[in-house]
Amino acid sequence: MLSHLTVRNLAIVEAVSADFGPGLNIITGETGAGKSVLMGALHLVLGGRSDKSAIRDSASEASVEAAFTLEDTAAVDAVLADAGLPPCEDRQLLVRRTVNQSGAGRCWINDTPSTVQLLRRLGTLLVDIHGPYDNQTLLQEDCQRRLLDSYGGCAAKLEKYRSVWETLRGLQERLTALQGDSADVAAEIDRLQFAVDEISEANLTDADGEDLVERHAQAANAEEILGLGGEILRSLMDDGGSVFDRLVTVQNQLAELARIMPAAGEWRSEAQSAAVQVQELAGAINERLSQLEVEPDALAELDARLSLVQRLKRKYGAGIPEILARLERDRSRLADLSSRTEQIDKLQREIESAHQELLECGADLTKLRIKEAARLSRAITAELRDLGFLKSGFDIAVNPAPPSEHGCDAVQFGFAPNPGEPMRPLKSIASSGEIARISLAVKAVLSTHDSIPVLVFDEIDANIGGEVGSVVGQKMRRVAERHQVLSITHLPQSAVYGDTHFRVEKKVDGGRTRTGMRRLSESERVDEISRMLGGKGLTSVVETHARELLDGARRSRG
Repeated sequence: MLSHLTVRNLAIVEAVSADFGPGLNIITGETGAGKSVLMGALHLVLGGRSDKSAIRDSASEASVEAAFTLEDTAAVDAVLADAGLPPCEDRQLLVRRTVNQSGAGRCWINDTPSTVQLLRRLGTLLVDIHGPYDNQTLLQEDCQRRLLDSYGGCAAKLEKYRSVWETLRGLQERLTALQGDSADVAAEIDRLQFAVDEISEANLTDADGEDLVERHAQAANAEEILGLGGEILRSLMDDGGSVFDRLVTVQNQLAELARIMPAAGEWRSEAQSAAVQVQELAGAINERLSQLEVEPDALAELDARLSLVQRLKRKYGAGIPEILARLERDRSRLADLSSRTEQIDKLQREIESAHQELLECGADLTKLRIKEAARLSRAITAELRDLGFLKSGFDIAVNPAPPSEHGCDAVQFGFAPNPGEPMRPLKSIASSGEIARISLAVKAVLSTHDSIPVLVFDEIDANIGGEVGSVVGQKMRRVAERHQVLSITHLPQSAVYGDTHFRVEKKVDGGRTRTGMRRLSESERVDEISRMLGGKGLTSVVETHARELLDGARRSRG
């Protein structure tokens, strides 16, 4: 849920903070108090368009910060991971955005600098705003199709269809690769054959890697290695003053010393060990030097082999494993092209079979969608009747469409606000107020299927009243059993159903207009509902009516 919202220097709001609760959060206040500014702030922090003209006079920048507490962070964490950001900690997500006088701004997600595009992606997962703003997902045909599929339990048939769709796409891509221009294919066959022959003839092995480089270096420097090695051997063992001879002399001297100084016996043992180590070192050096060959022919062979391997690396891969992998790929591709006619015939048969299977799966999906569209249309229509659309029409059309990854259908919500008018797409006919109430009807039906946790309704009860207003409040409360709902309203019959009630107030202080927002106590709610009824302080009848509305809402909760 949206747990906290802070707004600074946006329009007439200097500084406002609010801690929202679960369930239905009601926001009320007199016209012009700044309620819409708060919704604009939420829209801004979720990636909406910014406008420097909205910055409060004399302020250098405006800022909005929103904190969310998430029941399940998987979807949000996936988006963050895709952007290279760390996952949420303790189920918390903090988003912040600033806009300055130059029109530029900055964004942060969990205190890490980010982009507006990423805010917008997260916003579609977190909040659905229904009102005067443009991120009304209900108007998007993709959303309408998803809602129908979710309501109708179409997931299994859709998954089966998509599996065939992916198979068909893979076959078509292979066919396209084979069905190139004949001249181009012939040229590719020649290129592949040359590469396969060149790599194959080299008979590469693991020994052509670092080991070859080392053997070449030793062969190229064999004379110098043997010369230095011989000098080292003579210094260790052969010369009269060699290290070994000196250690023998030291051992004898220590034996004499041990007769008068017993501790020297231990030193003599250490000298003996050192002499043994010198012998072993000389032996190892001599053995390695004996393996070297100073042969011009051997060096020439290594030169040629190294040049060959380096040329293959430049053409086909950085190392021996990469070159051998390239060989296997080219052989496979060459086999496909060499049997091109047979391959094309085989792929065309497989494509025809997959296409037929796709149409069958699509037909099954269409049949289910049509059935569930009728059922969902009836359910939404019933909700709309309760919301005051007594003679309006609502329908869900499932029309044929070219096959895509989503099926063979175009799903479209239709609405006819007045009797006798034809059904037209929802996005082209309904006003923002109508859309908000239709959204509420849809949410009431689909509340168990919708994954967006926070719903915002901005004056969805405009131009209605009385009993219908109470129905709107009841439906919002019902939706709020599974989602957090924020509702801006001027209708007392709707406002009494809130779990939490905020009042937005506008005051003039020092010649400047300032907007504040505070959570109301139970007694303050009575005063606010009385004001909304139009008679606060005039008669006790209005206050009594306000209490009755609040008591009735509490009793209806059960």
